[in-house]
Amino acid sequence: MPPFLLRPAKTCSLFLLMTLSLLQATQAGDLQKTMIFSARDGQYHHYRIPGIIATSKGTLLAYCEARKTAGDWADIDILMRRSTDGGQTWAKPQVIHNAKEETVNNVIAFNDAQTGQVHLLYCENYARCYYTQSNDDGKTFSPRVEITPVFEEFRKEYDWNVIATGPGHGIQLQNGRLLVPVWLSTGGKKHRPSCVSTIFSDDHGKTWHRGEIIVNQGEQIAGETIVNPSETVAVQLFNDKVLVNIRTESKPHRRLIAISENGATGWTDKHFDPQLLEPVCMGSILRVPASKPQPQNAIVFANPDNLEGSSKRRGPNRDRKNLTLQVSFNDCQTWSGKRVLEPGISGYSDLAALPDGTIVCFYEDGGLKNNGYDTTGLTVARFPLKWILED
Repeated sequence: MPPFLLRPAKTCSLFLLMTLSLLQATQAGDLQKTMIFSARDGQYHHYRIPGIIATSKGTLLAYCEARKTAGDWADIDILMRRSTDGGQTWAKPQVIHNAKEETVNNVIAFNDAQTGQVHLLYCENYARCYYTQSNDDGKTFSPRVEITPVFEEFRKEYDWNVIATGPGHGIQLQNGRLLVPVWLSTGGKKHRPSCVSTIFSDDHGKTWHRGEIIVNQGEQIAGETIVNPSETVAVQLFNDKVLVNIRTESKPHRRLIAISENGATGWTDKHFDPQLLEPVCMGSILRVPASKPQPQNAIVFANPDNLEGSSKRRGPNRDRKNLTLQVSFNDCQTWSGKRVLEPGISGYSDLAALPDGTIVCFYEDGGLKNNGYDTTGLTVARFPLKWILED
């Protein structure tokens, strides 16, 4: 079957006016911000769960969940915008998938440096998983292929009724392996209790396999009980090991870490990172190899660096605000640079790097009526690594 063209999202005059105003980028020295999706635009209630990658050609692909009503189980489409000039301007939104009134969730994409392809996965109704790929820099994608059978391989060990990829971006290891963090739950729409694992492909997306369960509800680590591990991000360290950085609701309120030689098996060194706060929200992580403007290998991490605002209604959750960037120059052993990107309401984020070393953070920006779960819009911030270190 031929690849399908991404359909332009329907727009209205209000949306066009809002887009024209929002695309006036905010600039402050090396930092530039551009809101590229805005809530209540005439078609969608709001936009959430951002993801972003840079392709082999340097094109930025920014994708998200476009929700017609509030909630993780709403009528949701997947939208994408492309930028071929480093995020200065953006093409109009394209619909990657519209499942009618079904829930489409947790889209995750990544660039294949060996083939130049863009790989993309997403789930429907937290019950089925699909894979598609692009051979033209994200302009079109192949007909989707269901890969739910890879999740069925978990059944004997973990009888899930909810599955989810990422979200954020997947990674490709130096040996070519495609790696996607996943989480599974037996709790239905509550998404709790849960466990975390990975799926991977060693043939550029043709076949997929499960990894070992990394951490499960109730497991004991460093004397602490692990509570509801879920959204996980992965990075290949510069010693070639794979590190996963895991969201949990555990009492230490710190990000949970685990390390593997191959991203699939033998997970060791499980611990809470004392420097990375956990407000119970997705984070993002990025490998940034040394370059002319930045001679050191670096790992960048982003999440809401905040533990204020607990409430009985939200349980262990803290306010989603103070989105902060942190830098490690020793493979995440310590974090030596730190700077606030968005001090106000801010939640999920994802990170990418352009060929010239510019870092891009795509994040949930603001909350209508001061509600961090009703995101005002999704913003792209551009900055060099040195900007984080200047604070």
